[in-house]
This record gives sequence, C-alpha cells and structure tokens, in this order.
Amino acid sequence: MRFVIQVVSEASVRIDGEIKGNIGRGFMVLVGIGRDDNEKIADKMVNKIIGLRIFPDEQGKTNLSLEEIGGELLMVSQFTLYADCRKGNRPSFVRAGEPDEAKRLYEYVVTKCKERVPKVDTGEFGAEMQVSLVNEGPFTIILDSGEITGESVKV
Repeated sequence: MRFVIQVVSEASVRIDGEIKGNIGRGFMVLVGIGRDDNEKIADKMVNKIIGLRIFPDEQGKTNLSLEEIGGELLMVSQFTLYADCRKGNRPSFVRAGEPDEAKRLYEYVVTKCKERVPKVDTGEFGAEMQVSLVNEGPFTIILDSGEITGESVKV
C-alpha cells in the first residue's frame, strides 16, 4: 500500500465538473493498493497517517498530528502509484491490486479513517478525477507499507 500525503489548507476532487469531495486544513492522500495488501497492512497505514506529527505547534515545530489539530482528510484512489518504470518507457502496473480487491481495501481504509477523523471526503474509485489542492509548505510525504510493516520495499 502506498500513500502520498500532502499537507493542505484546502483540497477538492471533481468528477464530470462537479465537486465530489472537499476539505479544509488537513491531508489530501493519494491511495495506491498493491497486490499483496490486506486489512492488517491497511490498519497500520491508517494509524500512521492519523498519528503523523507534521503540523506546526505554537513554536512552529512539526509536532502535532491530524487528530490533534482536528484536521480533515481527502482520500483519492490512484493505482498509478504502483507504476513500474524500470523497463522501457511504458509503465507496467502488474503490482497494482486487482480492481475488485483494491476497491474493497480502499473502502476499508476510508471506513477506518472515518472512525477517527470527523471529516473524510473521497473521490470515486476508478473514475477520471480532477484534484485541486493548496499544499502548505509544500509538505509531502510518501508512505510505503513495506517501510511501515518492516517488510522490504518492493519496486
């Protein structure tokens, strides 16, 4: 599982010109599901993003979590996070999760986030979307489940 986490002051996702989801201060997260992912990995990833202490405290140090600031989440599925560009110029996506299982795990991640975060908006799995955001900092973090679970990161 791969998450690209961007600290935002606002973010939104549109489908066919209509806003599907929008948030204020918090994280816009691109969510990639891999072939070997499961609920145990998803739980660890959700705990990690909600606990990340990357918002500034009163002294300006990155010391506060999403929970502590009452932040919001915009979760957008993106299988292309599993692009393998090692050979040739056309990316391979063989390591991305099968669509039905990836959708189930994506929805599981969103449900788990909603248990702990007051506002969680989403895109639409598999849809063509336009994502807009104001990245604060800019501050972007990439999380790979191999780093979180202690397994080697597979490229």
